Amino acid sequence: MKKVLERRKDIAFYIKMFPLPMHKGAYDKSKAIICEKSITLLDDAMAGKELPKPKCETAAVDDNIKLAGKLGITGTPALILQDGRVISGYKEADALIALIDK
Repeated sequence: MKKVLERRKDIAFYIKMFPLPMHKGAYDKSKAIICEKSITLLDDAMAGKELPKPKCETAAVDDNIKLAGKLGITGTPALILQDGRVISGYKEADALIALIDK
C-alpha cells in the first residue's frame, strides 16, 4: 500500500483490523491500533514489536470480524475494491494499481 500511495495521490486505503486467531495477541493488538488511531502502531505490529494494551473499549474489531465473515474473507491481506470485488492475497504495487484502475 505504501508503494501505491507514493505513486498515486488519487488512491486511498481504508484499513479494517481483522485479527486472525492463529496470530497470538492479534485481537488485543488490533484493539490497541484502533484505540490509538495509529498507523505507527500498525507498522510496529507488522514488524513484530510489542504493542501497548488497548486504552479503550471498542466493538470495531468484532464488527470487522463479522463483516469479513459476511464477505467470505478468511485471511489477510484482503482488499475490497471500489466496485465490490474482493481480492485476497499480497499484490505488488503495479498489480494493485492495475486492479484499481480496471
